[in-house]
Amino acid sequence: MKVSQVAAVLAVTASASAAPWKDGKSWGGHWKGGWKNGHEQKCMDGPFEFTSTYSVVATPDQVVDSDNNPTGGLAGAKGFYEYGINSKEDYICWNIVLENFRGEYQSAADTATHIHEAPKGQAGPPRLAFPNPVPVGDGKKRISIGCMMGPYETGIVSDGQDTAAGFTVKQIEDNPSAFFTDVHSSLAVPGAVRGQLS
Repeated sequence: MKVSQVAAVLAVTASASAAPWKDGKSWGGHWKGGWKNGHEQKCMDGPFEFTSTYSVVATPDQVVDSDNNPTGGLAGAKGFYEYGINSKEDYICWNIVLENFRGEYQSAADTATHIHEAPKGQAGPPRLAFPNPVPVGDGKKRISIGCMMGPYETGIVSDGQDTAAGFTVKQIEDNPSAFFTDVHSSLAVPGAVRGQLS
């Protein structure tokens, strides 16, 4: 994704994130229809139109290493991942909240916060990389909110191309159970928390 696109998206998101919707609720997971697991017929309210939304609770017990062995993740950590996808225009918006994350972010990708392609209990390549959540308040909670539009890039090269090459968010809608979201810590490099999108 180009830097100019990122700046434009973040500017729009920054102004939209504080603006209330028609029903007086903010973007933080509250638009018409709310965040729900799976596909929504239509999720329209405010400046975004989503063709599907996903709400995931990511926990340490779901983390596996590259050999598909459970690692236990980062004990006590938890992640709340809310995604809104527009597959017609190939963009994704997110509201990610981490609780009790410790250590430094660590990943070979551009960031340590991802959506990977793999079914439950298996490892797989990152397809999307999100800005790492930043500490708020006492630092026990970290938040990342934003939107991005394809083409995407993870910074991981496999077989001569980025693992996001050719990826569109429609692939998530076509088979959400084949994707998981996670975050990686220096104290739990295979993953601190993980959760399947469906």
